[in-house]
Parts: sequence; structure tokens; C-alpha cells
Amino acid sequence: MRKIRKIERVLISVYDKTDLLTIAGPLAQRGVEILSTGGTANHLRGAGIDVLDVSDYTGFPEMLAGRVKTLHPKIHGGLLAAWDDPEHTAQAEAHSIAPIDMVICNLYPFEATVAKPDVTRPEVIENIDIGGPTMIRAAAKNYRHVAVLTAASQYLEVIADLEANAGGLSEALRFELARAAFAHTAGYDAAIAAYLTRESEDSETDVFPETLTLRFKKARTLRYGENPHQQAAFYKTEADPGATAAWAAQCSGQPLSFNNLLDLEAALEIVKDFHGPACAIIKHNNPCGLATADTLQDAFADALACDRTSAFGSIVGLNRKVTIQTANTIREAANAGVKIDAIIAPSYTEKALRALSRVKRRPILETGSLSDATPDLQIRNIAGGVLLQSPDVHELNPDALTVATARAPTETELKSLLFAWKACKHVKSNCILLAHGTQSVGIGAGQMSRVDAAIIAIRKAAEKTKGSVLASDAYFPFPDGVEIAGEAGISAIIQPGGSVNDAPVIEMADAYNMAMVLTGVRHFRH
Repeated sequence: MRKIRKIERVLISVYDKTDLLTIAGPLAQRGVEILSTGGTANHLRGAGIDVLDVSDYTGFPEMLAGRVKTLHPKIHGGLLAAWDDPEHTAQAEAHSIAPIDMVICNLYPFEATVAKPDVTRPEVIENIDIGGPTMIRAAAKNYRHVAVLTAASQYLEVIADLEANAGGLSEALRFELARAAFAHTAGYDAAIAAYLTRESEDSETDVFPETLTLRFKKARTLRYGENPHQQAAFYKTEADPGATAAWAAQCSGQPLSFNNLLDLEAALEIVKDFHGPACAIIKHNNPCGLATADTLQDAFADALACDRTSAFGSIVGLNRKVTIQTANTIREAANAGVKIDAIIAPSYTEKALRALSRVKRRPILETGSLSDATPDLQIRNIAGGVLLQSPDVHELNPDALTVATARAPTETELKSLLFAWKACKHVKSNCILLAHGTQSVGIGAGQMSRVDAAIIAIRKAAEKTKGSVLASDAYFPFPDGVEIAGEAGISAIIQPGGSVNDAPVIEMADAYNMAMVLTGVRHFRH
């Protein structure tokens, strides 16, 4: 077994100085020589720790406004030499290069620079760290001889390993530190690449880069995935993109599950789409109720009325601050037997939060202002690849509608049709959604046949079917779905049109004196 080398010299240069003294202190107490630069050196000296400036160690001053500090043979020779190789050792001694046994370095958060209001490209470019990643990569490559720390969360484990190994570090730990170091620099480079891709002139005409760089950080391991026999973990972006389920603050309740996160995202994306007070009640990634109203509590009550049975074990999404009035309406439903697994909203009053948090296990999430959210490209994975698309943010202009039938919709019907059309966008295809006013009354989701989706929606709506309007996320390929709607007493239909059978479909609507408008746009959701 190879002898564990004692840590005698460490180079420390960090942007994030969180808990730095918890490791620098014990190293100094062990008599380890500490090399450092700039603000890190001042921070350590301020805590009474002796530090040797890198410029004094190398005999070469910092230059080019700090761009060149650690890029020197005495630094990188000390990091890259294999000290059990006689040729390496001889060359190092010939050039007075001493070993550097540990590097503690983390990088300026590049995303923080990019996210600054009115940041300029030269400012961003100037904040690209060169020396830091170079040191980290050198140390990580030579992990058999050098330990490299890139996160404060590693400090206590390293101190414990030092104590267990008489001032040295086990090779197993150095390997894990090296793995984390390469992940750190890879993420940093990915952030730079993503920024430069966005800045490319080609990005104005093509939003899809030739090479797709993805960067997500593990937030936590989940208890399990969609089912208990599946393992799962939750990753999220390095920077907060605005109001999202992934970045929402959890105010109370048990840890979120895999399925919770999927349904919370679905609920939030729906209510973002509506300008007035809106509520979406989600079950298995589909709304089982959706409504807008003058008040948030009325929107919740109307959404729940669509399908109380399916709402058992649901997720509730809201697009306004939750007041005690809305909280009490939700509590009344829960007391009446409607099990609500989680709630997500922009914010809550203190009274509302206390009222909703009385169910200790129910997660309550707060996103902040929904206007802060920016639609991002959507990613779906398939085996061996990913699919990337722009989000479905199409806003239907009522003036663009084509009235296809002899009868045009009334003003009341048109308002309801526009609501139903926006709502059906968020339902898995094939989708048929029935609405009265701005309240869903029946939803048929995820069916292979559009006729079956219509049958389910009508069955769900029951007596509310008569006089309702119908939205279909894609065209009717045959008249049978329209015939079923006419027989059930539905008064108006909104659908994309574009089928080779449009003519008989429209004739069927006329036969039942239904109004039908065509959007020319579909809303498939697979």
C-alpha cells in the first residue's frame, strides 16, 4: 500500500469564503504552509492566520489586472509533478519547484454576473476565471499526489480524514474530491458556453444550439420515483429562473415526492396562463378541475365542482396571494373529505399560511410573483437522446377565429369558448374539455380516440353538459364526436379545423344548431 503523504503546503484561492476558517485554521495549527492571493489572503490574515502571497512564492508579480497570478511553473509544477516518479522529482528539484499538496479553490458564480441587470458582454467576458479552473483541473488530474477542494461542504470530511491519517489524506477521498472538482469546472464551462451560445448572432434565428449543454445541480435524493421500487433524485438549475415549482420555497409540510413535483409544475404552468384569479386542481399531471372567477376562493370552489371525486389526493395551483378567505374555502373542502396533497401559489397571508399548515404533512409552496417567470425551452428525454422545443405560449386572438357554422357563437358562448380553448392546452391529448362560463365542467384526457375523450367529458359533466361549450385540442377527424356533443346538448365548439372531413364535421354541427369556430392552431400535449 502506497504511503500517505502528509499535507505540508496548501494553496487557497476562493470566491466563496463560507466556512473557510473551519479548514484553514486546523491546517495552520498543523504547521501547513498556506499560499494565497488577493481577497482570500486578506481574509485569512484578518483571522490571524499566516499566509505567503503567491507572488512572493513565485518571485513574479501579479499582472494584467490580476489575469495572471497563479499561472506559473512553480505553481503548476508543484501541482502536476508525480512525486514517486524520479524524473519528475529531478526536474522539479532542478527548477526549485516544491510540492503543493492541496488546493482549496472555488470559482466566481458566472451565472450571477450574467444575471445582473444591464450587464455588458465585456463585463461578462472579464469575469471568466482562467487561473482558478486551471489550478483545479491540474490538482484533480494529479489526485494521487494532490487534494483539491471546491466546496465548503467538503471541509469537515477532509479535516476528519487528516486526523485519521496523521496529517495526510486517503487516496479514496482524494479521488472523490477530484471527481467533484471536474464536475465543478465542467459546470462552470457549461455556463460560459450557454451564455456565449445565447450571445451568438445565429441564436437570433436558431434557438437550438448545435451542441446542447445542460447543467443541473442535485437538490436532494427523493424517497422513490413514480413508484416505490424506482430510485429518484431531484436536480435543479444553478440559478433561479423565476416562479417555478423547482425553485418554490416550501413553507411547511413533508418533503416533496417525485410525483408531487411533476404535478406542482403542471398546476403552476396552468394558472400562469390566466390573467384573472385562477385555480387548477391537478391529478396525475392532468387538471381534473380548472376555473377563473372574480375571487380566488370562488375560482377554487368552481374548479373543485368540476370533479370532486377525482380531486381526492390532488395538487392545487393558484395564481394570486392566498388570503384567509381562500384558505378557509380550501379547509372546508378538506374537512368534507377532499384530500389535498399540496398547494402552490405566489404567496400567502400569515393567517392563510397558519390555516393551511394545520395539516402537518401537506406541503405548502410559495413561488413569488408569477410575472417573474420566463418561459424556457422544454426538454423531453428519450432513450439515447433528448427532444427540445419552444413552449406552447400561443395566445389566441379572437379576431383570428373563423366561424365555420351557420350560427355564430353568442358573446357569452365566445367568452366560454376562449376559456375552454386556453384550458384544453394543458390537458393530455387527446383532450375534450367542457365549460360553462370560465369553469370547466367535464374533462376527457389522454385518450387514444377523440370520441372516447368526448364520452368521458360528457359523463363527467353529467347534467352540466347541456348548454356547455366544448374545446377540442386537435381537429375532429370524423363527425361522430360532434354528433355525440350535439346529442348531449352542447351549444358551441372550438377546435383547430384542418381535417379532410371538415365539411361533414361542420354539417353535423349545423344539424344540431351548434356554433363552431376554428382556431387554425392545435394544442397537442403528449
